[in-house]
Amino acid sequence: MASIGTRSAAEFFGTFWLVFGGCGSAVLAAKVITPEVDTPINIGIGLVGVSLAFGLTVLTMAYAIGHISGCHLNPAVTVGLTVGGRSKGADLIPYVIAQVLGAIAGAGTLYMIASGKEGFAINNADAGAFATNGFGAISPGGYSMLACLVAEIVLTAFFLFIIMGATDKRAPAGFAPLAIGLGLTLIHLIGIPVTNLSVNPARSTGPALFVGGMQLTQLWFFWIAPIAGGVLGALIYQAIAKEETEAA
Repeated sequence: MASIGTRSAAEFFGTFWLVFGGCGSAVLAAKVITPEVDTPINIGIGLVGVSLAFGLTVLTMAYAIGHISGCHLNPAVTVGLTVGGRSKGADLIPYVIAQVLGAIAGAGTLYMIASGKEGFAINNADAGAFATNGFGAISPGGYSMLACLVAEIVLTAFFLFIIMGATDKRAPAGFAPLAIGLGLTLIHLIGIPVTNLSVNPARSTGPALFVGGMQLTQLWFFWIAPIAGGVLGALIYQAIAKEETEAA
């Protein structure tokens, strides 16, 4: 097994890639207007493309660093896997620190690129500004805090359920990254209109630091809800897997 320093470095770069690739697709490519003679055309990737981009970042990094650190890229995943007995408790704090720093670095790099375009500006009154997450007034679809809480807990719980199931030693070998990446894509297709989808406290932290305003004051929510969901999903899978093993 690699040292904790090496594994934390893998988590840093993996989370950088998740934020830079996923949030970058939202900031740079979701809406791309090509001027035409009469009517401008949006050739951007939209909600479906952004959802796929987030899934692809995890899929690619799962193959790249899964054998080094486990490719958590997410404090909610690390906490959930720790509770579920799949990750060492001693790795929890180093992993989370590396993930948050990687997310900030990814968001910072994205900001440097995005701000290089003439007319670029961030309005923190806008829902989803700079790919941030929010509820209430800064929910993309205007969803209430309760609705957003339910969405983040349920979607993160299922994400952990997929991760634990796909990486179970009884699951088909070599296919876990596909299941996890496609699972994250599906979760984004569901959750982007609600909270702009977090399910990842580090992913929420990076962009929020560059936006401020309500996005920053609501950041606590996107730590508590995903972590609660991660723990819930891990415990549910653990209970089901244990019962299946005992029955066998």
